[in-house]
Amino acid sequence: MKFSWRNILLWSLPILVVSFFLWQGLFAPIANENNTNVANSRMTYGRFLEYIEMGWVKKVDLYENGHTAIIEAIGPELGNRIQKIRVELPVSAPELISKLKKNQIDLDAHPAKNNTAIWNLIGNLFFPLLLIISLALLFRRSNSATGGPGQAMSFGKSKALFQIEAKTGIVFDDVAGIDEAKEEFEEIVTFLKKPEYFTAVGAKIPRGILLIGPPGTGKTLLAKAIAGEANVPFFSISGSEFVEMFVGVGASRVRDLFKKAKENAPCIIFIDEIDAVGRQRGTGVGGGNDEREQTLNQLLTEMDGFEGNTGIIVVAATNRADILDSALLRPGRFDRQVNVDIPDFKGRLDILNVHAKNKKIDPNVSLSIIARRTPGFSGADLANLLNEAAILTARGRKNQITLQEVDKAIDRIIAGMEGTALIDSKSKRLIAYHEVGHAIIGTLLEDHENVQKVTLIPRGQARGLTWFTPSEDQSLISRSQIKARIMGALGGRATEQIVFGDSEITTGASNDLQQVTSMARQMVTRFGMSDIGPFSLENEDTNPFLGRGMGNLNEYSDEIAVKIDTQIKIIVEECHQKTLKIIKNNRVIIDKLVDVLIEKETIDGQEFRNIIKQYTEVPQKI
Repeated sequence: MKFSWRNILLWSLPILVVSFFLWQGLFAPIANENNTNVANSRMTYGRFLEYIEMGWVKKVDLYENGHTAIIEAIGPELGNRIQKIRVELPVSAPELISKLKKNQIDLDAHPAKNNTAIWNLIGNLFFPLLLIISLALLFRRSNSATGGPGQAMSFGKSKALFQIEAKTGIVFDDVAGIDEAKEEFEEIVTFLKKPEYFTAVGAKIPRGILLIGPPGTGKTLLAKAIAGEANVPFFSISGSEFVEMFVGVGASRVRDLFKKAKENAPCIIFIDEIDAVGRQRGTGVGGGNDEREQTLNQLLTEMDGFEGNTGIIVVAATNRADILDSALLRPGRFDRQVNVDIPDFKGRLDILNVHAKNKKIDPNVSLSIIARRTPGFSGADLANLLNEAAILTARGRKNQITLQEVDKAIDRIIAGMEGTALIDSKSKRLIAYHEVGHAIIGTLLEDHENVQKVTLIPRGQARGLTWFTPSEDQSLISRSQIKARIMGALGGRATEQIVFGDSEITTGASNDLQQVTSMARQMVTRFGMSDIGPFSLENEDTNPFLGRGMGNLNEYSDEIAVKIDTQIKIIVEECHQKTLKIIKNNRVIIDKLVDVLIEKETIDGQEFRNIIKQYTEVPQKI
């Protein structure tokens, strides 16, 4: 726990309240009794009268206005020694004084001391006064932290993490795989450190830089590197921290954030996940959110409004740039939009070199091979890959990470945890034929990706898997490549049909058929690869404020819809017949491959191709 005056006061208040009531209920009465607690024993009033008659009482001292007596008595019952005894006297006892005078007993009356007034003053004044002072100090510190009274809960203040010199431990040398984006920010850092280089030719510092890219590509890491390199004040906040349930709080936080930034200019403001506050205004079911829209309006005003923000650079990150408000993206607010994409082979290799520095890797393991086997992996995926490999190495009590652990880590990240190997020979053989069907179609077709390996070891929900090595460039795909993928997905179902017959076809191809239908529909409706013509009949973009696909209304007639269904059927049926023909012509090779796969449970791509080359030439055109 962080100790401060505020925390001490918060803990002291309940203790003071409890102490006050304990004082009033317990300690104050005890203090009042201390004056009369001088006797060692007690005696009843009746017994006291008998002692007087026997002449044993020598002296009587009256206390508390005659309600209590301390007597000094001597007698056989007391061991013939003078003892002090306390006696509680009745309210009215007029005969007592006459008896004491008659027996010539020394009588003395003691007035009540004024100690109770002091204790009552302490109990009734001191503790409430201390309580009021503590509350006053608490609210004073709360108001000073929030900017004024009425804001004790600090709703309207920015929650940004502020660092005069951000020591994140990350510099540009630690960022790899996104060289283009890094160059942009190296220029910004130079502008902050040596602005005269740019101002000499009339250049102005950019107002804002928006990082756009898929999750895990290093957007936040790049912002940390900027903070580590720039040596200027750095404000870091998430977009969701601007939005509260109370209207006006988010706008107040934006004002407070930029007020602090102006006081520390030049500086950098980093807003992570800006889409939480920067969504398009005036959209959504039932209208927009007033609080979020007011917050966005305030952000727009602060970035490029009537009053300029000289020396403040706003860096924001998002993976949903399509839903951002157009006013936020215009020049003058976010002047630059930097795409941080999935790294290519060189980028993946650089990222692996960065993350491999603190890991013990076998010298025989080539990072370039790992980089080639992981197209489509982001920087976060590659970091997780080496970490999973290190965990598997430690679990196996090994000293270095080998290629075996790397292979297992890749399989685990893509397909899930490894399951128990199949025992049932019938199911195992059926799955083996299914997977070999996928692999042989992928190997025999020139336009299909190469087979990486075929395995019968279950992972996740799959009881067998066929891995393909995707090509490096996935941005442009030809018609023949899409058809090859459709045929490869149909290979498992076609092999079951040829080998076991129509009556023994299983449900194992359900996911394959979904992929086939999706690819064929995209060929017809989006890519113009059918007899309907070069038309885009369905919009790829979905309304982000509705459910996925809910906002997609068909913009074509029922006649075109029938033609779309017909073309999809034609494409899939054509690919299916070609796949059946390839399976029939290579039945001998398939049987051989299945026997090898059942025996080994896993065949890598090169061994698979070597077996096929013994019987036929590969590859061939569709």
